[in-house]
Amino acid sequence: MPIAATLEERLTELEVRFAFLEETVAVLNTTVAAHDRVLGEMREEFRRLRSELGVVRSSLSHDPATEPPPPHY
Repeated sequence: MPIAATLEERLTELEVRFAFLEETVAVLNTTVAAHDRVLGEMREEFRRLRSELGVVRSSLSHDPATEPPPPHY
């Protein structure tokens, strides 16, 4: 087999592999971008829940003795 034919086959094989790698990188990029969006949403939800938890904790630790008596007393 001539050297030129062997080099041509190798080049063709490399081009095919490169095309598949490009497609894989594009799919992975899309996946990473989607995960980044979801992670951002989860961070916001976590911040909101922490804030709500702080409000709940402060209301639970409130001392009822410090409240004024109800109007019917």
